Amino acid sequence: MNRRTPLALALGLTATLTLAGCSSDGGSSGPPELSVSSGYMPQPVSDLAAGFLTITNSGGTADKLTSVTGDLSDDITIHKTENQKMMKVTSFDIPADGALDLERGGNHIMFMDIKHRPRQGENVSIELHFEKADPITVELPVKETTYNPAQQ
Repeated sequence: MNRRTPLALALGLTATLTLAGCSSDGGSSGPPELSVSSGYMPQPVSDLAAGFLTITNSGGTADKLTSVTGDLSDDITIHKTENQKMMKVTSFDIPADGALDLERGGNHIMFMDIKHRPRQGENVSIELHFEKADPITVELPVKETTYNPAQQ
């Protein structure tokens, strides 16, 4: 029985290490799992409009917001704000188990040359496009021009 014990231990240890290696999935924790909340658009007062929302990633893999499309404008871009200046960007990172906040005074969606001015109480439909995840359609409720949830 003493001769079999080291062999049984070695086989058990090998099986444990093999199973641990298989369950690690190459270091990945699954695909991005994105959801959108807190979306809104202040009622536009010109041919420009802005959109704000939060994208939460409950998955274990980071993703990127790469573009936004919608019927309100043929020119929808994403902007970051640094030193009180807006700059168009090609993408925003959405960290694994984290969130991307697009908010007043910060990063946001910009609608140029809007086709009509939506009014408070209406909804604006947009589609968010990502590097890895499938697109997500979002309805942005139009709020009063000065609406800011951070001050509510």
